[in-house]
Amino acid sequence: MKNSTASAGHKGGGPDDLPDPAHSAQRNNELEIAIGRQVRAFRNQHHMTVTEIAKQAGLSPGMLSKIENGMTSPSLATLSAVAAALNVPVTALFRMYEEEREATFVKAGDGLKIERRGTRAGHQYQLLGHSVGSRFRVEPYLIRLTEESDVFPLFQHEGVEFIYMLSGEVIYRHASQTYRLTPGDSLYFDSDAPHGPEQLVELPIHFLSVIIQPGSVDAE
Repeated sequence: MKNSTASAGHKGGGPDDLPDPAHSAQRNNELEIAIGRQVRAFRNQHHMTVTEIAKQAGLSPGMLSKIENGMTSPSLATLSAVAAALNVPVTALFRMYEEEREATFVKAGDGLKIERRGTRAGHQYQLLGHSVGSRFRVEPYLIRLTEESDVFPLFQHEGVEFIYMLSGEVIYRHASQTYRLTPGDSLYFDSDAPHGPEQLVELPIHFLSVIIQPGSVDAE
């Protein structure tokens, strides 16, 4: 009997092979919260109350409220009824849970120094992150202008750009307009039009630039 027990233990795996109950509970809770947020988002899009959706789904308002707050594990039948009431496929309720979420942490001074068009004009670029999605691409940069930097108000690229001044002072051109930017100022614009620093008033100049482009655009 001892040999049989040992053999069965080896075949089925030891205690270390068993799933961690705490980890499984956490994953389940994340799923419940994601489903709840998605249900609430769809309900708000329809401008309907909890009571209205619950009635159409054949549920009590209290049950639907628990689902929206991630406080219960609804059955597939319940989720199908809620999805039907929201006029969406049931798979849409899992969207927030299934989507991959990205985060990029960069320590001060560790941004990737890259070559962009402005580098030839003495503009120093530090890439602080890079996100590629199906709909858009986001690239945040820390840009530094010094005595060696030239004015270059002729940048052009697809998408939009947001600039936030950190230090120094610059006259920045966008299309036919110029803007005097000092620390705390920001500028948001269509980057299809010619743009860039036209006059370096107070050096050194540091500003944050966030460029958002369509996701299908190839990397520059």
